[in-house]
Amino acid sequence: MMSGKVSCFLPCRAGSQRVPRKNIKPFAGFEFGLIEIKLKQLLNAQRVDEVVLSTNDEDIIDYAERVEHDKLRIHRRDDSLASSATSTDELVAHALELIPQGHILWTHVTSPFINSARYDDVINSYFNALEAGYDSLMTTTELHAFLWQDGQPINYDRTVEKWPRTQTLTPIHEVNSGAFVASSDVYQQLDDRIGNRPYLHALDKLTAHDIDWPEDFVLAECMVREGLVPL
Repeated sequence: MMSGKVSCFLPCRAGSQRVPRKNIKPFAGFEFGLIEIKLKQLLNAQRVDEVVLSTNDEDIIDYAERVEHDKLRIHRRDDSLASSATSTDELVAHALELIPQGHILWTHVTSPFINSARYDDVINSYFNALEAGYDSLMTTTELHAFLWQDGQPINYDRTVEKWPRTQTLTPIHEVNSGAFVASSDVYQQLDDRIGNRPYLHALDKLTAHDIDWPEDFVLAECMVREGLVPL
């Protein structure tokens, strides 16, 4: 299996509009919430060599500085790169500036159920995919559902069977933004966090749960309380 240094780019801006202080408000018994959980997961992942936290949130910086871990590098991001108008393309360039060499794992605190073991699995899968001819990896959620667009189904043929069993439908992969992995060369050459042939690494729905809206936050706490997902 191929290998190389893997640095994690963890963007975490201040000022969440949908869930105020989403990244650091108390969550499921963790005083510092999602950022506390995510840093523990990434710092404990054996295949992650470095964690680069890029943030303009003073509370997050204050917490992260107290973590005092050799693998953690804190970057105080300029506010001009931390607004709701900041594009992913701008962050791609920012990530490359911070991590100019090696392999970049891009992930978010809003995926609290991608734990250390999952990150190790994703990175191992990425290097295996490189050997198989892929150039990058992104996590997805497989949708076995009746999916339509422009008045027509896109993943089944109604002239063959009007209502096939959902388990026999061709799955559609939804990008869940849990993790993207690519080399810095891909970032440099394509201005993107994936290459031209990304490997789609499917995660189950619980692991892939993303916190974007207030109800996502509440559901995630319920999942932890019920023991449905390990942190």
